[in-house]
This record gives sequence, structure tokens and C-alpha cells, in this order.
Amino acid sequence: MGTSPYIQFFDAGEPANHDLLGGKCASLVALTEAGLPVPPGFAVTTVAFDRFIHDAGIADDIQRMLAEIDPDDTDSIDAASERIRTELITLPVPVEIHDAFTEAYEALQARFAEPAPVAVRSSATAEDLPDASFAGQQDTYLWLSGRDEVAAHVRKCWASLYTSRAIVYRLKNGIPDEGLSMAVAVQKMVDARTAGVAMTVDPSNGDRSTIVIDAAWGLGELVVSGTVTPDNLRVDKVMLTVSEEHIGDKHAELVPDRDARTVVEREVEPERRSVRCLSDADVAAIARIAKRAEKHFGCPQDIEWAIDRGLPEGENLLLLQSRPETVWSAKKDVEPPTTTSGFGIESITQSLLTQIGRA
Repeated sequence: MGTSPYIQFFDAGEPANHDLLGGKCASLVALTEAGLPVPPGFAVTTVAFDRFIHDAGIADDIQRMLAEIDPDDTDSIDAASERIRTELITLPVPVEIHDAFTEAYEALQARFAEPAPVAVRSSATAEDLPDASFAGQQDTYLWLSGRDEVAAHVRKCWASLYTSRAIVYRLKNGIPDEGLSMAVAVQKMVDARTAGVAMTVDPSNGDRSTIVIDAAWGLGELVVSGTVTPDNLRVDKVMLTVSEEHIGDKHAELVPDRDARTVVEREVEPERRSVRCLSDADVAAIARIAKRAEKHFGCPQDIEWAIDRGLPEGENLLLLQSRPETVWSAKKDVEPPTTTSGFGIESITQSLLTQIGRA
């Protein structure tokens, strides 16, 4: 396909420009360029969002409404959020953006033997900054099919830049709305047998000799949202072996309903709840990919990963995201311990959720 300022494929060999791609898409481009196993996809760039806002003539209107918000008045925040999001979802998109998106979506689908569902993920320019974790403030949509459905959810991602929770987060963290923009990732959906997160530093004490993995059955959204109690594994960073573990209840999983073309939450059978959802080989593979991400970015990382049930063993571990760990990385004057003892699943999981903005 031709070059467009509105689209950048992850594997196009172009720079991982944060201002153009937002935090999430810039990370996916960088990880793909580093040879890490990222599901294929493309970014709808911030140029598309900015052009849409400009042509719709609503930039000044948005800034005025945000300036008039009373931070202590939830009703005023909700009213401004509703009006802005309605405009972003309903106003016409410039034909050049429409055509560039259609071409990109068709080019992505042409890579697969049959039509493949995709995930659509928000990628704001304010997220995953060194001093503020914006993760989870905008929206993600899973298992979408067809050009029009995917395009509609790209617009919903644009609109999620102005949800009430995102507006409040920026107000509380002193992040200006002026110059803020949104890219969107459109990426082949993973049919996850198991998924979760991993951190290349122990979030409870800053120990960089340990990788901490949280894992559960199905897609990882129930882990990152704190909906399920995952398996929590502490892994030796050199030996890649489990040094301590706590088996979570894992009472629910998010899985595809292919007939309905969506994902559904279902109850996990008792016999699967009580067993670890990762083999030792899985654990070692996740630890290796986390270390590779840390080495590439040059600082401790918080990654999201999934094991695709439809791919062969050895090729089924996929990296969905990698962002800097923000708490211990900032404590440069603190020497982290080299040994640990007495961790609890509740403190580790809560620390993960709090530090990366998912609580």
C-alpha cells in the first residue's frame, strides 16, 4: 500500500515516534523493530486525529469546555465529557483518512488465510511517560470484525481521550490538554489460552534480580483490571526458575465467542482454578521475553503477554505491550535488595495495579 501520514504499520521500518504514535503504538513499533513477537497490525496516527479535529472545527470548542470544568464538580466533568465524545463519534471523517484506513485494513487482512478479528487499542500521547503511567485511562475493544465495525471503534478510541476518568486523571496529574492527541492500534487478535503481565523488577521492593509474573486463563484483560486473582510467580532472573509462587483462584476467563463475533466472560471449572496455568517452559519463555524488552528499552519493564492457543509450541508466546516501570525506576537513590522474603499475593498484585495505573 502507499505511504500515508494517517497510517503506520508496526513492521514498516519507520521510527517509533511517540508524538505520531502515542505510547502504546510507539512501543509496539519499537518491539516489532527489535524482532520481538508482536501480533501484526498498524497505527492510525495522531495526524489522523488532529486532522479530524481540525476539519470538524471543534478544537476551540473542546478547549473551552475543558477550561470551564470545575475539578470538584463531577456533573460538570461528565457533561463536558459526554458532549465532546458525542462530537468525536458522530462528526464526519475526512475522505483521505477514510480511504487510508480502508486500504490499511484490507492490507492487514490480506496477510491471513481467512478474515482475522482484530483488537482496537487507544494510544494517547500522554500515556506511558517516564513520570506518569497513563495505562488504562482510555479504551480497548476486542474481537472486532469487518472494516466498518473496526472503524467505528477507532472513533470510540478517539472519544475515550475525553472520558470523565481520563479528564480527571489529567487534572490530578497536571497533564495539559493542549497538544494532547490520540493514535489507535489495530492489531490481529490473540486467541489466548493464558495471558497476563510481568515486571522485570519486584514491585514490592525494587529487587531487580527477580521477575514477577501474574497469569490467568484466557485473555489478559481480567488480570490487568484486577477482576480475577491470578497465579503470582516470582522468577529468578538468571536461572529463569520459579523461586516462589501463589496459585490464584482464577475463577473467570475471557474467551472468544466466534458465532457472536465477540468475547465473553465465563466461569472457570474448579479443576483448572486450583492448578498453575503456566508450565515451567512457559514461565522461562515469559521471563526471557521480559528480559529482552528490558534490554531493548534500557530500563525495567512492565509487559503484557499472551499464549495463543492456535499457534504451534515455541511460537505461541506473543508480546502485547511493554512500558517502563515507573515507581522503582524513579528511585535512583535507593539501592534495591538482592534477596527477598515473605511476599504476599495481595501486596504484589495491588502494587502492580497501583503502579501501572490499572487500579
